[in-house]
Parts: sequence; structure tokens; C-alpha cells
Amino acid sequence: MIHLPASEHLHYTEAAVVLRDNHSTLNWKETSAVLTQSQEKYREVLQVAENLYRQSPDWVTFFREVLGIDGAVRKLFPSFEELTAFEKSDEFDQVQKMLVKLREKRTTTDPETEPTRVITVRLPKSMHEYLRTEAHDLRTSMNKLCISKLLQVIGEEMIPNERSGGSTGGNSTPSQPSMTSQQLPSNHSPHTLAATTLAQPTPATLPAPSPFKPTQPRF
Repeated sequence: MIHLPASEHLHYTEAAVVLRDNHSTLNWKETSAVLTQSQEKYREVLQVAENLYRQSPDWVTFFREVLGIDGAVRKLFPSFEELTAFEKSDEFDQVQKMLVKLREKRTTTDPETEPTRVITVRLPKSMHEYLRTEAHDLRTSMNKLCISKLLQVIGEEMIPNERSGGSTGGNSTPSQPSMTSQQLPSNHSPHTLAATTLAQPTPATLPAPSPFKPTQPRF
């Protein structure tokens, strides 16, 4: 242990405090610079959206130019982390409200400039009935309701992780290998195999599993 005079110990303590404060100031400046840069990008996206919104485009064009794969948002926020952070901002909420207002207009999109695509989604009967009832209560079509839900942002924790599971069904029974004429013993003919097969119980007599049970694969 080094013993210092009181005056030198005071100077040493003051110097340590100054160094610590300078380090904290640098960290704060770096953090502030990152936040300022992100906020500038947020405002830039909002400005692009507002300028396009004033031109009264159809909602598909607005979505493509602002939120699409080649839109302003993806260009300014190429990484998943940046995009997720922007989707939590007030600017993104304003962009979503503009999109809703444009969807309220009864305008059609030129199929030559923006063709439509069809996807088939498998879902349980109960969920289909729920969506149909919800669309009726909201006085809209199921197509518009589904598009509205697809445009909303959901957290990654709300999406089932399919990469960690191995088998898709826990109670699935492995199918029995079929015997061919090459696999038959020498003392068996195809006619003998047919008679043996008819004598055995067929799998069709077993009860078929009902659909949409919890043991079935996820949709």
C-alpha cells in the first residue's frame, strides 16, 4: 500500500473522478450519436411516406414504395434488428395509419403494374369460423380482414419455432414395408402372397384419427 500526503491524495482522487466523468461523457455521446442517427432515419422514412401519401396513390403502391422489399424502410434498415426497432417507433405507427386511410379508398390497382398472388392457408375449422364471424361484425370481407392482420407487426416470440422440433407427429405409426416378388422366399409365389394378404386384417379396419387433434402437427 502506498501512503500519499493528504494534498496529493486529494489531487489523485479528483483526477480519478475527472477520468471517470470523461469516460461516462464519451459513452453518453456515442449512445446519443447512435440514437440521433436512428431518429434521423425514422424522420426520413416518415417524410417519404408523407410525400407519397399527398399524391393519393392506391394502397398497394404506397406499401410497395414504403414498406415493400425494395421500399424506403428496407433500404434504410437492412438488418433485422434495425427493422424491428423501427417497427416499435411512433413514425412506423403513423405510416401504418396512412396505409389504413389509403385502403379505405375504393380504388383498383392496375394488374399490369402490380399483379396479385394467391396463397392457400390451412387452418382449423374453428379458426375459419372465428374469422368469418369477425369479418361480419366489422362489416368487411374476410380477404380485407386477413390482409389487415398480415400488415400488423408481431413479435418473434409469437411465432412458433419449427426449427427445434424433430418429428412432426408424436403418435405417428411407421408404415410397414411392402414385400415385392424379389423379397419373397423361394417357396412362395405371388398367388401365395395374395392369399396370405387377404387372410390378414387390413389396416382399413383401424379407426382413422380425427383431424385437428392436439397430437397432430401444427398448422
